[in-house]
Amino acid sequence: MYTTIFLQTSGGSLASMLPFLLMFVVIYFFMIRPQMKRAKNEKKFQSSIAKGNKIVTSSGIHGKIVDIIDSDNTVIVETSAGKIKFERSAISMELSKKYETSIESK
Repeated sequence: MYTTIFLQTSGGSLASMLPFLLMFVVIYFFMIRPQMKRAKNEKKFQSSIAKGNKIVTSSGIHGKIVDIIDSDNTVIVETSAGKIKFERSAISMELSKKYETSIESK
């Protein structure tokens, strides 16, 4: 008698946990995993920045990288108005890659 009650309650608890486990799996594959992949690609892009690259900052300023300062993780960007110092994380994309993708899509 006790074993049948134990088996019934253990099966019921597993069935009640199944929606929570399924919800966690869906959240992982649709939210957490893509965000980690995006962060990894962004970090790789920021480490591949070199002098002479034409870039666009996250605020929309277009320019050319003149100097990279590794000690404080900044870059000096030359624009038509002059030179501006930015954090590396403020660079959103390389300008030449932006034009390559727009040409391929046409």
